[in-house]
Order: sequence, then C-alpha cells, then structure tokens
Amino acid sequence: MERSPGAKLSVSATTRAKRPQEIEGVNYFFKTQDEFRRMIEADEFLEYIQVFGLNYYGTPRAFVEEELDHGNDIVLEIDVNGAMKVKAAYPDSVCIFIAPPTMSDIMTRLYGRGTENESAILRRYREAFGEMRFLPQYDYVVVNDVIDKAVNAVCHIVDAEKCRVSRNGELIKHYEEELNEDDKLPTD
Repeated sequence: MERSPGAKLSVSATTRAKRPQEIEGVNYFFKTQDEFRRMIEADEFLEYIQVFGLNYYGTPRAFVEEELDHGNDIVLEIDVNGAMKVKAAYPDSVCIFIAPPTMSDIMTRLYGRGTENESAILRRYREAFGEMRFLPQYDYVVVNDVIDKAVNAVCHIVDAEKCRVSRNGELIKHYEEELNEDDKLPTD
C-alpha cells in the first residue's frame, strides 16, 4: 500500500469476535449475525461467505464503489470464491493469486501463528489446498516467498494494468481529437 499512491485497502465486515489488538473499521467492521444478514438482504456486499458454517466475512459494496468513483485502486484480501464473484461483477477487475512457495509452507505458517488448534490448522490447510485449484482463473500469480520480491511483483502488475489501452479512454479521446485537428492541416 505504501508503494502505490491512490491504492486503498478494503476493510471487510465479519461476525467473528474481535481480537484484542484489532480496531473497528481498520482491521474489520465487526457485525452481529443479525446485522450481517440484514446487509446481505439489502445487497450491501460485493461478495460474502460464511466460513465453516460459523462466521461471515464480506466486502461492503459502498466503500469500494465510492473509492472507485474517486479514481482510487481498491485492494481486496478475499478468498477464491469471493474473487470469482467480484470478477463476475467487475470483469475489468484484476485478480492476483498470492501463492505459497510450496504447500508445506502453508502448514509451517499456520503452526507458526500459534493462534489455532490442530484441527483448525488441518481444516485451513485442506481449504488452502482446494483454493489452489482456482489459480488458472486468476489474471496473475505471485509467489509469496521473499516479501520484497512479492510486493514488487504486485506493484509491477498494478503499474502495467494502468497502462492498458482499455483503461486509458481519456488519453485515447485526447489523441483522437488531435488527429481530427490534423485532418484540417493544409496538404502539399
């Protein structure tokens, strides 16, 4: 985020319990089950999911659309199902799959957190393994082995996407206007 001016991290909503170090509106918008369900019914999410039949997670639509209207890039940290929903709703969105160097690295990282018990770690590992099957549906893949290298790769993708002809309508319009002016130039 520091390397990409105009990029904003979307804050997700969740029904899971707030951890001591987390800040409302910074880490998540913490909602009750009833509040979250009301938001679903009102179509206030770009995507949402109920994880393991327990807690809901979702991307509030209003924040994302407001930031896009202001010309900002929005970064969503979401699972593969959510990414596919966003891709369907916003076909020009750019999906980057952040992949581990190896599947065993996922297990090492999950144990290293020290936040979950053995069965939760195994469940998350199985889920991560299943998510890898979505990789071909993404636009890009970045292997998260060396953090600076991975960050640089994501920044290069963002920069390249900003250069797409399809994202530069105003520039093309400007050139077309200049070309029309050239049609009025005297000929030899």
